[in-house]
Amino acid sequence: MADPITSRSRRGMSVPAAGNARGRALPRWHYLVALVAGAANTLSFAPTPHGGWLELAIFTFFFAWLTRTTGWKSAALTGGAFGFGNYVTGVWWLYVSMHDYGGIVAPLAGAAVVLFSLYLAVYPAFAAAIWSFCAGHARNGAALDDTPFSPTWHGALAFASAWAIGEWLRGTVFTGFPWLASGYAQVDGPFAGFAPVAGVYGVGWMLALVAALIVQAITAALRARGTAASSDSPVGDRNGNVEANSRGVASRAAVQGVVALALIVAGLLPLARWTTPANAPLTVRLLQGDVKQEMKFEESGMRAAIDQYQQMITSKPADLIVTPETAIPVLAQQLPAPFATAVRSFSDSTGSVILFGAIGGTITPESQVIDYTNSLFGVTPGTRDIYRYDKHHLVPFGEFVPWGFRWFVNLMSIPLSDFARGAPVQKPFIVHNQPVAIDICYEDIFGEEIARTVRESATPAGVLVNSTNLAWFGNTIALDQHLQIARMRSLETGRPMLRATNTGMTAAIDANGKVLGRLQPYTIGSLDVSVQGTTGSTPYVTGGNNTVLAMSLFLLAFGFAFGPGIARRRNGKQ
Repeated sequence: MADPITSRSRRGMSVPAAGNARGRALPRWHYLVALVAGAANTLSFAPTPHGGWLELAIFTFFFAWLTRTTGWKSAALTGGAFGFGNYVTGVWWLYVSMHDYGGIVAPLAGAAVVLFSLYLAVYPAFAAAIWSFCAGHARNGAALDDTPFSPTWHGALAFASAWAIGEWLRGTVFTGFPWLASGYAQVDGPFAGFAPVAGVYGVGWMLALVAALIVQAITAALRARGTAASSDSPVGDRNGNVEANSRGVASRAAVQGVVALALIVAGLLPLARWTTPANAPLTVRLLQGDVKQEMKFEESGMRAAIDQYQQMITSKPADLIVTPETAIPVLAQQLPAPFATAVRSFSDSTGSVILFGAIGGTITPESQVIDYTNSLFGVTPGTRDIYRYDKHHLVPFGEFVPWGFRWFVNLMSIPLSDFARGAPVQKPFIVHNQPVAIDICYEDIFGEEIARTVRESATPAGVLVNSTNLAWFGNTIALDQHLQIARMRSLETGRPMLRATNTGMTAAIDANGKVLGRLQPYTIGSLDVSVQGTTGSTPYVTGGNNTVLAMSLFLLAFGFAFGPGIARRRNGKQ
């Protein structure tokens, strides 16, 4: 591996004159390589098995490539190119929803994916620029020489912290889109053990730190070799310090390498048992109807879907039966009488608890329907009370129209309207003494919100349930990626996750993030499993993202204030 941070100034080379203070200009292919590396990083995510190891290798290369930059501008462009390559290849399935199901012409749908990926790339560009300011000599685009970055501890910590902050911002700004957060690839990788402690952003922080330490250990080792070689030359070192410098550099390389290895080992091993089994295991049936998206809201398709799910629900009892999101695509007050009667009778006679997706709403005295909601309704045996959960985190363009984008929505042939939002924290659904926390669609990609639901509930849930419909995205990697995200939620909370989907991936996940069973996508069927609920709080449930954010901001502030001075002293400059 080539030395990513040249060290000629440490081997007696002169520093460029003030007129050349901006250092070397990077060739355009430098950014093209970063883009290709970002595209390769998409292979780290599902369905690639154990892709977390591949992601570690790619991040190691990415950091090494980043150290070639000579200022915050080139660092930002390198980070942005990496991010764009990752996102445009990782969320291309949005094209399917817009073109195949939304009816937008192919060029416009493709352009929308590209523009969205460029927007997402702003965040890794921001992270790389912040690292540049905090880790090296470079400030405001100027460098003292062409080697502005040094392999220092604060530089590695700055990279990890800037990366975590960038990913958190991407998952928060404009309602957030944390899809492809780097920590998700680690559910089967070397850093999964940190998920219950610091969540997906903390896992990404650890990934970035170890990648930086590996690069810096290699860099320091190469510098030690170069310094030792110079001590064997006839000229030697005028100050007689070459041998001592070589030992010091080699020592730093060894320490950073050992720390990186120790963190990998720690991530592979469970750090502690944060939750324990609670209440009796539940027998669960998760239904997958494979209702074609283009027929879902047609009159004939709606009748067929209702009949199909009525038959699937009543075919076999279980402690809990769950349908996908809007499996019954009508207003709850307008449920067909045969369906309502059959489900109620089946629940009462078998003791089965049923959770089905439908449309919520409020009917005014004037018989007008207002405040439509994307909801799940629960039927409990022996009572006429109906549980209701209303989706809180709505999908832009799918469930509400962002300001200024009505023209874009009008281009799509999808029946859309602005839905009302449910409360951020809603009461759990009680299933045979087991509290169950519910979320709909992509709500489960926001780990902080799931943790908050568990943390702030008067009766903390022991089981998580996600009901979704990914038919909008076809048979693409989106299905595997969403299952991977759900597994991260189980790791973060120490609770099993149940997923009922229309077309896939319908699956059951235990409290350790392991898949207990799944259905093949685009098949009709039910997944019958037994699930053990848990009790207790992981550190992530207790503190959410606050831990990694506070630590990252502190480290970045330290690096910004003292980093350039440390780097100058490390390189022998005053």
